[in-house]
Amino acid sequence: MASTSDIRKGLCIRYNNDIYKITEFLHVKPGKGPAFVRTKLKSITTGKVLDNTFSAGHKIDDVRVETRSYQFLYADGQTYHFMNTDDYNQIALQESALDTPDLLKEGEVVTIMFNTEDSMPLSVDMPASVVLEVTEAEPGIKGNTATNATKVAVVETGARINVPLFINEGDKIKIDTSNAAYMERAKE
Repeated sequence: MASTSDIRKGLCIRYNNDIYKITEFLHVKPGKGPAFVRTKLKSITTGKVLDNTFSAGHKIDDVRVETRSYQFLYADGQTYHFMNTDDYNQIALQESALDTPDLLKEGEVVTIMFNTEDSMPLSVDMPASVVLEVTEAEPGIKGNTATNATKVAVVETGARINVPLFINEGDKIKIDTSNAAYMERAKE
């Protein structure tokens, strides 16, 4: 058993007869009344996200997990195939287990969390950022830069990302996987 002081991003807990992963949390200490922790929980089985508030000191049932590195091989419809980088065993996961499947490039190494009790895969953690090549981008219009103007670009995996006007086809860009946002032009 853990308490609310142990809550962190990525922690897996057992709640309402299901296993949830904490995607966001905020410790709130109001001027009047007891402290509490506001969380966003994502169901491992259904992918549903719910908001929940735990009072300070509340006991939570954490799930023991272990992480392993896997390489993404290919996608077959809604099924994504991964290979363990240590023993070369392969597993297949549904698209709902991934947070940002449209940013996953073949050969990308990800971290998969497994429940230690039954060795079931719980979730896939992408690297903090990925570098992808822009395959489609409209040319930027000169003089359209009064503010932080952006345009939509399509990257090699098919994801649509808002990028600054100076990004062109063929450029490699760094993308934040937590919110699928443009970070910077990749340095080569």
